Amino acid sequence: MTRNCLSFVFLTLFAVALGPGPASAQSSAKPSGQQGVRAVSPAFTAEELTAWPTDGWLTNGGNVYNQRYSPLTEINRDNVADLSPEWRISLNGSGTASKYSGQAQPLIYAGVIYIPTGANDVFAIDVDSGEILWTHEAHLDPDITVICCGWMSRGVAMGAGNIYSGQLDGKLVALDQATGEIVWSVQAESNVDAFSITSAPLYYDGLVITGFAGGDRASRGRVKAYDAETGALRWTFYTIPGPGEFGHDTWPDYNDTWRYGGAAVWQTPAVDPELGLVYFSTGNPGPDANGSVRPGDNLFSVSMVAIDAATGEYRWHFQQIHHDLWDYDSPNPVILFDAEYDGELRKGIVEVGKTGFVYILDRETGEPLIGIQERPVPQEPRQATAATQPYPIGEAVVPHEIDIQPEGFKLINQGRIFTPFWDEFVAVKPMATGGANWPPSSHDPETDLFYVCAHDGAGAYSTSEGGVEWEMPTPGERYFGGEYSRTGVPRRGIFAAVDLKTNRLAWRRQWEEMCYAGSIVTRGGLIFVGRNDGRLTALDKSNGDLLWEFQADAGIHAAPSTFEHEGRQYLVALAAGSFFPNTERGDSVWLFSLDGGLVPGTPGASAESGGAESLEH
Repeated sequence: MTRNCLSFVFLTLFAVALGPGPASAQSSAKPSGQQGVRAVSPAFTAEELTAWPTDGWLTNGGNVYNQRYSPLTEINRDNVADLSPEWRISLNGSGTASKYSGQAQPLIYAGVIYIPTGANDVFAIDVDSGEILWTHEAHLDPDITVICCGWMSRGVAMGAGNIYSGQLDGKLVALDQATGEIVWSVQAESNVDAFSITSAPLYYDGLVITGFAGGDRASRGRVKAYDAETGALRWTFYTIPGPGEFGHDTWPDYNDTWRYGGAAVWQTPAVDPELGLVYFSTGNPGPDANGSVRPGDNLFSVSMVAIDAATGEYRWHFQQIHHDLWDYDSPNPVILFDAEYDGELRKGIVEVGKTGFVYILDRETGEPLIGIQERPVPQEPRQATAATQPYPIGEAVVPHEIDIQPEGFKLINQGRIFTPFWDEFVAVKPMATGGANWPPSSHDPETDLFYVCAHDGAGAYSTSEGGVEWEMPTPGERYFGGEYSRTGVPRRGIFAAVDLKTNRLAWRRQWEEMCYAGSIVTRGGLIFVGRNDGRLTALDKSNGDLLWEFQADAGIHAAPSTFEHEGRQYLVALAAGSFFPNTERGDSVWLFSLDGGLVPGTPGASAESGGAESLEH
């Protein structure tokens, strides 16, 4: 049974009663709280960064394994129905216009929450009062044109007394954790060259590591590491290898497509300190839909990649899609885990792709822990299609064929995954948005279940540039090489649990709307995940049953975070909506506990009776 499912009428009354929240508008980097930030982060050790989070949430993924797992149990299956808000605050209207998306997972340290908005403004918020302690305003140029898929930030990094923020204008900024003042700022890459930073940076071993977006805008993907103290560049790894580098021969030698080959990095990397390796996955090659101008496998696009954390040198890769034509990039964060296979404890890495396949590898070598077969696929010589594609043994999260032909679209090969196309629209599953997209998955080390947010739908592709010679693109301009269309086939959300020992579904739930939100999982038996309509939900991690829901004031897409503070467990979530799939915008941060205030819409509580006011402390 669920409770706390509020009507929007009551929610409106609640918002009116609360007003804009505990803080008034702040000027850039000016402290506003009376108490201020109580403590700043140290230069975290590897042990601190790999530990499961308890009294804070130190990295975007909870730890540098990106597991998004909490060992806390105060909030659990038996009492989650009592979860209710302590407070709600407004982030001064930042990032509420239609172009913005709220996709940032909160960080927590020493009783302070750190979170950015889609406008790249960063806020420090007191856990006890909900007061904004400081604000850093990014003042982005409103005329930036190279941003894909809405303006967003997926989070910040923390360490050595600083908060690190990657910005859509290509800057990487270190902020004083105590005040929000800029410590250093570097122009990591330029919008002129089609780059932006959408992912949360990673703090590790005195470095700040970040990838760059821009793969659909004629850029060459890269990951960079900067000195956390000074902002000096320490190393660069190019996700498209250059002449003389391993993998360069997978690009044609008669044109310069490799210089604009894409393979963007959309997510925060993971780290294994024991192996000294950084892991991430990459986006599609460019141009997206026209493979005729780039014959070859096009490394390291649509790949899981391991590089040396100290030097950025290549160690291994596994390519999920050879010569991608379908925009089946890999934006979901990789997750590291340890589990037994054939009686031997192995170091694993897992990622789910837009394909809906789950790729489970040995993170020491890049070899599959469960078999992945190279199978022949349909061919279109004009597209220079790859002869085979990798098929993980097990079960895909989403369907891979179309049962009924969509009106107005050509259906070939039943629209199965990897069906090629040329100058006529051909319908294919999954669609270009997935499968699984950027919303982070989570991993339960108790059961080795892997929790995935995905959606099922069919897209249609054609190339409008087939048969023409490659022409050098202009960085920053659209570099798609074809056309993409939705088919009108209804989309449905899928939330699934995959057993990493077998790569088979443990359970799967269908949602009426597409699933487009990150998740966390807890030892208390719960998964927390948002919904497009603004609900924050708690699911039973053993079967996916809905145990609790709360109606917030905007779409919830970022994963929430949970932590313990002064002996109590809290849950914090950003409700800000998203440019895609065009959900209700907002600027609210909500804090929940088992003994939060009364909720409007429940017996005895209303805005008029003071129930809403009881949520502020």
